[in-house]
Amino acid sequence: MREARDKCGVFGVYAPGRDVSRITYYSLFALQHRGQESSGIAVASDRHIVCFKAMGLVQQVFDEEILTMMKGDAAIGHNRYSTTGGSTKVNAQPVMIENEDDPSRTIAVAHNGNLVNTWELAGELAGLGRPPSSTSDTEMLGLLLAHEWESGKSFDEALLEALKRVRGAYSLVILTTDGLYAVRDPNGVRPLAVGRFDGGYVVASESAAFSIVGGEYLREVEPGEVVRMDADGIHSRKFAEPDIRMCMFEYFYFCRPDTLLRGEEVYSMRVEMGRRLAREAPVEADVVTPVPDSGVPAAIGYAEESGITYHEALVKNRYVGRTFIEPLQAQRELGVRMKLNPLREVIEGKRVVLVDDSIVRGSTSRQIVRMLRVAGASEVHMRLSSPPIKYPCYYGIDFGTFEELIAAGRSLEEINQMVGADTLHYLSLEGVVAATGLPYGEFCLACFNNDRPIPVPEQMKIGKFILEEAQGPKQR
Repeated sequence: MREARDKCGVFGVYAPGRDVSRITYYSLFALQHRGQESSGIAVASDRHIVCFKAMGLVQQVFDEEILTMMKGDAAIGHNRYSTTGGSTKVNAQPVMIENEDDPSRTIAVAHNGNLVNTWELAGELAGLGRPPSSTSDTEMLGLLLAHEWESGKSFDEALLEALKRVRGAYSLVILTTDGLYAVRDPNGVRPLAVGRFDGGYVVASESAAFSIVGGEYLREVEPGEVVRMDADGIHSRKFAEPDIRMCMFEYFYFCRPDTLLRGEEVYSMRVEMGRRLAREAPVEADVVTPVPDSGVPAAIGYAEESGITYHEALVKNRYVGRTFIEPLQAQRELGVRMKLNPLREVIEGKRVVLVDDSIVRGSTSRQIVRMLRVAGASEVHMRLSSPPIKYPCYYGIDFGTFEELIAAGRSLEEINQMVGADTLHYLSLEGVVAATGLPYGEFCLACFNNDRPIPVPEQMKIGKFILEEAQGPKQR
């Protein structure tokens, strides 16, 4: 249980004759872990696009009446956590760019990731007379795309032209009255998968969203690829040479354990991370226990490799949201106490190995260690199935400053003192990569080693962008 917050979750379906709004609704439940601030669905027919979105969880935003009114051949959906732009309704997605003269040329866009040239795009759009009305980088991309389409190009040509001008991490689903598009940036930082569904197609941030509606995983959208789904089937086009640098956070935390990444289930990789952690950082103890739910697979691997008994010693209240989603620190701390309760019978008098995927700010970990001690643990040894997070992320994860990172500029001993454990160890960078079975050079590891695959402008390094009247985005 870290305190990092993820980007967003996107979903799309092209299935004429099916209840696409309801299919999207159910699939967004499977992606709720990727964002809990707002939710939205846009539905397209051959004449127009309609959209409904609001702040809150999927089940809070939509009801039977809304879903019944949203009829069409294709739909896209979005669960949002803000990484660019504030947590407000105006920044909720999908973003609709309407064409008042010709409603059939309206588009809707949903985005998972973070653009790094937002400052530049805002200036360009202002010069075109199309300044954004929100602080969302998704709206900027949509406005740029609409401008290119209205200049006389076909939609496919307009999309390729717009993609030349954006930089950053982006997995997109784009809806027109003619079809559904899925786009992944040339580095493939964020995941995006395509599946088959009852004569049509589905696309999602994670393949786990397919099974809930009976979809079948086909493959990932490749880095630098545009996939179009329409009445003529599925079509692919490469718009840039791939330079694969997938976000390692997706592998050890963000994705659901039943999601497929590069065709392999995430769960088995996380168990292997735990095994490697046990080899790298052994300790004499009586119980291995996870921080639920993110630490479970690694804790199982640690217990299997070490031979120490595995127990679930922290009971989780399933009706409390993930603490990393909560926008304020005070809410996160209250969320931890509401969410987790220690089992004294399992813990009392025991030397406990506490396994989690990572520590970002450290406040949650401190509270959990304290809980275990109050419940009678004689020792608490913390083990993390990722390396220390030392550098800010600008590609869609909410730790944008060094001040937010407990490991930035601190030694292992200093971190452990702040957390309050008897010992603390991280899995090595080499270990976490090796556990995936994939090449070291195909990951973005910037939050660990500051090796950034996408150059970040100086303006962005201060923090999130907000929009200023007539000046474009600035930092806060």
